[in-house]
Amino acid sequence: MSLALTVALIIFVLIFILRMPISIGMLVAGAFYFVIKGISLDSVCDFVMNTYYTNYVIIAVPLFIFTANVMNSGKVTEKVFKFANALSGGRRGALGHVNVIASLVFSGMTGSAIADASGLGKMEIDAMKKEGYDDGFSCAITAASATIGPIFPPSIPLVMYAMFANCSVGALFLGGMVPAILIAIVLMIYVSIMAHLRNYPRAGRTPWKLFLAETLGAIPSLLTPVILLAGIYTGVMTPTEAGAIAGLYAIIISFFVYKALSWEGLWKIIKETVASTGSVSLMIGAASVISYIVAREQIANNLGAYIIGLNLGKVGFLIIVNIIILILGMFMDTSTIQLVFVPILIPVAAALGIDLVHFGLVVTLNMMIGLSTPPFGMLLFITANISDTPLSKVMKEILIPIIFLLAVLAFITFVPNSVLFLPKALGMI
Repeated sequence: MSLALTVALIIFVLIFILRMPISIGMLVAGAFYFVIKGISLDSVCDFVMNTYYTNYVIIAVPLFIFTANVMNSGKVTEKVFKFANALSGGRRGALGHVNVIASLVFSGMTGSAIADASGLGKMEIDAMKKEGYDDGFSCAITAASATIGPIFPPSIPLVMYAMFANCSVGALFLGGMVPAILIAIVLMIYVSIMAHLRNYPRAGRTPWKLFLAETLGAIPSLLTPVILLAGIYTGVMTPTEAGAIAGLYAIIISFFVYKALSWEGLWKIIKETVASTGSVSLMIGAASVISYIVAREQIANNLGAYIIGLNLGKVGFLIIVNIIILILGMFMDTSTIQLVFVPILIPVAAALGIDLVHFGLVVTLNMMIGLSTPPFGMLLFITANISDTPLSKVMKEILIPIIFLLAVLAFITFVPNSVLFLPKALGMI
């Protein structure tokens, strides 16, 4: 490594150890690299602006963030919860199943695990605790089911990946449907097992009239992913335009159908979206500085040549990548992994002949599992905080759900067609 790269890495590691914002760490490390190399910042700024901030796909990110904030602000979460409750009544551990089903439904509106856990999460955990479910179990299943959010379309992380890998957002969205449904199935199996072992309560069957009423009440919100995906796959709109339409539709149903949003509330949502977008933009800008350094130092090319020389093959490479990302996910924020490490791995995957849609879904699911992985999984802290549950209880209960999530990760890793057959069927890859 060159002296400049060595200094930049040392500074980045020190800032990470000091728990300073990662985006600041990347910018400071990059600044030292440029100073030592004597590189003009003008060329770096041109690279950042031309590579990322003129990218049409990235505009979808703030639009989906806005949609998620609107959906979380009113009666939408309540309607989704009631619909899922009506759908899963009559089973032992019914509220655990409600938790999973609601996450699957809500994921089709927000594309964010954080939005799922913080929006639906409190309602789900409170209801479960009231019915006698263990605190740790309630938080753990909420965190694990929130993993579905960024896998089932629409998905903010998949939009980000599409930007880095220059592949179809629509193909990634289609490919994400199968693993998302598989996660829901395996988590419901887990809930059933635990419900019988711990004798969790069996809910009464929902009367037909009540089920019909709850379904009708939820239809406006349930149409959000339908409109979005239908628009994308019929070619009527791009994913970015779909994000704008989804945001507009969320406003319409919140204002006029559920009457749960005021002008004051909308202004608050806009400010929250601007703050979130600013944070994401800073991360992307900082990560693009690192990408510039990686390209200049030919790190991706050298890494690719080294890995190819090991003759690991596609499967061996994917196994190593999964292990590395799982370890990183225990200690680092997923945005750092996606913005710093994944772009380095994409050219290597392409050189090995791995389909980039398949690779994107593998690494994205892996990163989302990291959100629930001790000791620093963000979803663990969110669910523990909103329910006043000791973090140690949540960490103890999350271990078995993580095993179920890893089983799905292993399946899509070793069976690429599990995520590729839908995009292939529609001619998107």
